[in-house]
Amino acid sequence: MKLSRPVSWFLLVFGVWSWFIWITFVKNLWKDSSGLAFDDAGDPTAYFWVHLLLAVTSFLLGTAVGVIGFRGVRALRRART
Repeated sequence: MKLSRPVSWFLLVFGVWSWFIWITFVKNLWKDSSGLAFDDAGDPTAYFWVHLLLAVTSFLLGTAVGVIGFRGVRALRRART
């Protein structure tokens, strides 16, 4: 399957954006002082584990989408030369 240039770039940028957003989210989750992510004893709560799982899943999906976009961009560049 051949991806168009705009679709390839969109997928690549989406993958990078996903990493940026979720890294920021995990940093904020780790520093949470509201009591949602960690209980009074400092142990992680269910809220922490669920959101960490969401972040890891998004990292994996963002990586897959970004790789597909990167391969599309690379294939288009090879086709031009």
